[in-house]
Amino acid sequence: MNKRFLTGLLKKIAAFSASLFLLSTAVFYISRLAPGDPLISYYGDRVEKMTGEEKEAARERLGLNSPIYVQYGKWLQNAFKGDFGISFKYKQDVLEVISQRMGNTLILGGTGFFIIFTGALLLGILCAYFEDRWIDRFLQKAGTVISCVPEFFLSLMSILIFAIMLHMLPSGGAYDVGKKSDIANRIQHLILPLSIVVIGHLWYYAYMIRNKILEETRADYVLLAKAKGLSKVRVMFIHCLRNIFPSYISLMAISVPHILGGTYIVETVFSYPGIGTLSYESARYADYNMLMVLCLLTGAVVIFCSMLAQAVNERIDPRIRAQQVTESSEVIKI
Repeated sequence: MNKRFLTGLLKKIAAFSASLFLLSTAVFYISRLAPGDPLISYYGDRVEKMTGEEKEAARERLGLNSPIYVQYGKWLQNAFKGDFGISFKYKQDVLEVISQRMGNTLILGGTGFFIIFTGALLLGILCAYFEDRWIDRFLQKAGTVISCVPEFFLSLMSILIFAIMLHMLPSGGAYDVGKKSDIANRIQHLILPLSIVVIGHLWYYAYMIRNKILEETRADYVLLAKAKGLSKVRVMFIHCLRNIFPSYISLMAISVPHILGGTYIVETVFSYPGIGTLSYESARYADYNMLMVLCLLTGAVVIFCSMLAQAVNERIDPRIRAQQVTESSEVIKI
């Protein structure tokens, strides 16, 4: 068991490392081949007054004149030492700039993630319990309509209604000037973007959970349990929910890129100072070093969550382990 666990762990680490390497290569080449001048990010409007020789000298100082493969080799060598370069736009170490924004994204995305999957589980149970009744039909129709509206449109409409027309909530930012430590002020700025993140994803996952529960309620063991006289509530909460738990964990892990992408969009619309806004700025201003780290960071989170879900499922669901043992035995026989 220990040998198999160690072998599996090494395979996952190798797959994780290879995925990040391929991602870094793709992002490095695509970002440098895409339109955009990083000198504008570094020097701003002064680029317009620079001569051709001055621009060439500036590119040389920033290491942009070498062939792309040479630039990538230097970047990779420095990255292994923990040096990811400086941000062209902020003139600071990339990791330092990201660390200043990371907390805001964790608060927005983490809180949204928790609310989404807590609410999705409760809504899924509610709809499955009242299947085909008025509350189930109403939630399905309302949820489907809301889920089809793009998040950027919902964000703009919420700003128009609650910030401009009603003056109830701030239109953007994470806090007012001089109120960084004011928790109440931070909560006020968090309400609108958090609401859009939750509304944009809640029913999508609630509908999946509803369908998973309904599949379980039609299984043979449920019919047997009902025949023995067990109540509908007990069958659903004790038997059905326990059997969909591995799927629920997988759904949470798979949803990370979906919810993370939605959080990035919401941050950009609300000018919320997080990783999403930083990613948009780095892509817009050709801030190569910043873009590289943000893409790798996001990719690492997505890959890690997918592998974590698989590992959790293997521990929870014995059928997956049995299938893997069978496949391994067949490979050995071949």
